[in-house]
Amino acid sequence: MLFLLCGLLCVCALGGGQLPSGQADDGKRYICRAVPLSGDSSCPVTLLPELNAGSQEEELRNTVMQLRETILQQKETIARQIGTINELTTKLSLCASTDDRKYDKGASWGKEKQNTMGDVPRDPNDSIDSLGKTMQGLKDRLENLEQQHLRANISGASFPSELRDLLQRRLRELEKQLLKKVSSLEEEKSMLSNATAAYRLKTESTLSALVDRISELEKGGGDFKSPEQFKLCLPQRTNYLYGRITKSLPEMYAFTLCMWIKSSASPGIGTPFSYGVPGQANEIVLIEWGNNPIELLINDKVAQLPLEVRDGRWHHICISWTTRDGQWDAYQDGKKLGTGDNLAAWHPIKPGGVIILGQEQDVVGGRFDAGQAFVGELSQVNIWDRVLKPAEVQSMANCSAYVPGNVISWLASNVEVFGRGAFKRPLEVCEERLPNA
Repeated sequence: MLFLLCGLLCVCALGGGQLPSGQADDGKRYICRAVPLSGDSSCPVTLLPELNAGSQEEELRNTVMQLRETILQQKETIARQIGTINELTTKLSLCASTDDRKYDKGASWGKEKQNTMGDVPRDPNDSIDSLGKTMQGLKDRLENLEQQHLRANISGASFPSELRDLLQRRLRELEKQLLKKVSSLEEEKSMLSNATAAYRLKTESTLSALVDRISELEKGGGDFKSPEQFKLCLPQRTNYLYGRITKSLPEMYAFTLCMWIKSSASPGIGTPFSYGVPGQANEIVLIEWGNNPIELLINDKVAQLPLEVRDGRWHHICISWTTRDGQWDAYQDGKKLGTGDNLAAWHPIKPGGVIILGQEQDVVGGRFDAGQAFVGELSQVNIWDRVLKPAEVQSMANCSAYVPGNVISWLASNVEVFGRGAFKRPLEVCEERLPNA
């Protein structure tokens, strides 16, 4: 029956589509459609609207504008809601702090207590209910914001990925610059700390030497005119006559050793100076034994020095050394007679050892060999932790100045004498010790 009705409708439409003769074409067209049995049995006709490209573009433009306006309104709404959330959060924090201060166990809320939030009840139970409702409201509003943000993302109004990437790159660059600056500041701090420590150590050493000198001057220097005007006499070649300096050396990367020396012993003057540390008895040794020239030993490494002092007269000698390339210089009577390098290069002088005058140490502080003992007189044995300038050496050698060592200074209180026959005596004036005196 349904098919029969559809057929009739189509026939009706086709019959209506033919124009009677002599009738003008009005430009209208008709289509057929099925209708239910309960509907109108007449032949309905639907006119097709005339569509063109211009109207479609206008409609799309209007839709886009509406979407933009909707997005702007949503952004304004989100901003207002964020401000509301911040305000409510501030009020909640203020309320919580007010409750902690004013509400105590067993106490009631008095009418005289000031309510810092006009929208918060004074009763604690009401406050809890009100806070719960407020939190639920905030939760609903946050969910609404999230849904709006999701819709905005779907509509193409999300935060531009290019701008987000640009901000992230900028943040990474700033972080690298900050880390580089912090590293540079730490390096500068470390360098400044090392320089300060070295300067403080040098200052303390100098002050210590000055304090010792002042103490000796206050004591009157015993039987000597001044604390440094004495000499150590070792008249025999034995293994029990020697002097010992009561102080030790710090760790050093350079030093200068100066002394006045007088000897006529043969063969060889022996060992006027030796410094031994645990594990290395020959840390610093000045020795002449047999027919060999005077030798300088540092960490048991040897360099021969062009010095000649076996004429029974006073001579001023200085030996300087630096760990950099093992550079050394040898002076006699103010003149540089020799220089060299590669002597225990890059080896620091170890601290905490024992200084012996007149004996060579096989173990730290002992086991002396009489064949290596010094015979003669020593005076003004001073040590600095730097390389002295030639002018400084010459000024001491020609008696124009006396400069005590900043590490070891020649003082009567710093020198102990061991063995019967070894003794301290007053030193001749400097001019009498000169080679042409």
